[in-house]
Amino acid sequence: MIRSVSIALVSVLAFSAACKKQEGPEVAFLLSTLQEERYQKDVKYFEARAKELGVRVVTLAADNDNAKQIAQVEDVLNQGAKVLVIQPTDSTAASAYVRLAHEKGAKVVAYDRAIVAKDLDYYVSHDSYRVGVLQAEAALAATGGKGKYVLLSGQSGHSVATEITRGYEHTLAPYIARGDVEIVMQQNHSSWSPEQALRTVEDALTRTGGKIDAILANNSGMARGAVQAVTAAGLTKVFIAGADADAANVNFVCQGKQTIEVLKDIQPLAQTAAEVAKNLVDGQAPKRGSATVALGGGEVPVAAVRVEVVTPDNVKSLLVDSGFLQAGQLPACANKLANK
Repeated sequence: MIRSVSIALVSVLAFSAACKKQEGPEVAFLLSTLQEERYQKDVKYFEARAKELGVRVVTLAADNDNAKQIAQVEDVLNQGAKVLVIQPTDSTAASAYVRLAHEKGAKVVAYDRAIVAKDLDYYVSHDSYRVGVLQAEAALAATGGKGKYVLLSGQSGHSVATEITRGYEHTLAPYIARGDVEIVMQQNHSSWSPEQALRTVEDALTRTGGKIDAILANNSGMARGAVQAVTAAGLTKVFIAGADADAANVNFVCQGKQTIEVLKDIQPLAQTAAEVAKNLVDGQAPKRGSATVALGGGEVPVAAVRVEVVTPDNVKSLLVDSGFLQAGQLPACANKLANK
């Protein structure tokens, strides 16, 4: 009898363990893409913080494909995910994700990019408008508030591209109105393509006879396209700004090929999103203050993460000491790193 009970107990424990192994994710981290350098950091920091908080996570990327992302949303909901942290491929189309999630009793956190839905549960993002303001202010300072400008915007309909570009337009508006600044080309680029940005700058250089004073790019990749075009044209005094602080671009800044980058630090962004997701899994209101943003006709709670300008003089303190990049990734900045 004792042996029979023991065998039964072992069977029950084995069955419980098997069930536990088959438990689905509590949180799904759904990224638009992993193609950009920075998104490896998003995954690393989000998953690490979620693990510290005891949250089961699955991470998926949609390769900038709307149909693939909605299929992923449906899949993780069927697996029982309680919270979806989504970087949408399309901010407006993603309103359908919120409806699908709420029908299943799940919550949705927009990550890095807005989801235009008034019933979105939370939004965690960098201050994208501020990125545009910082770039435009630096360009005006470098050009004396005058000149021919090119604006390289990201994917059309993308909330981050829209907000960064709005920062450009608002900051530059008085100078444009006076005729001091001329926007010779302003273009959106699908998938934030560096190759498309390269062609846009080449077209602008042809149109102006090589007379471009400043190029403002929504991200690091498109800034690299701008650097390539300007370098090929033999120009050395064009102001170029990017955002994300990819290692290649920071090296360009130290070499003088690019003027500034704007750091959108990934660690606080990803960790904040993981903490918000944990609160929602536990049925608690996220402890992130009372700030809201207007989306889809409603007011949505938001956590906005600060952004900062990267120059050769602050590479060590801002990027290396913080662990955002390693010194070995920045050979062009060696002198600056050694002197600090």
